[in-house]
Amino acid sequence: MVKRFLASGRTGFYLGVTREGEVAAGDEITVLARDPQGVSVAEITRLYVAKRYGQQDAGVVRRAMQVAALPESWKEYLRERLDAMNA
Repeated sequence: MVKRFLASGRTGFYLGVTREGEVAAGDEITVLARDPQGVSVAEITRLYVAKRYGQQDAGVVRRAMQVAALPESWKEYLRERLDAMNA
């Protein structure tokens, strides 16, 4: 199931909750802020499962490692992959 999910490329999106309450179908969701250096969930997932990185990926990996919400274990994994690319 996980392989099919990753292969679909449909990773969805994630939201932070600023105020507890109920949400129903049709309710408006407003973006309050967006990190200009942010990396999409789809990009991070692609980097995580990619067999090898191209030169363009290096910049995205460096940006991803700056994302505060990204777990340290993922950052370390990406760092190791980037180091291997430069070796």
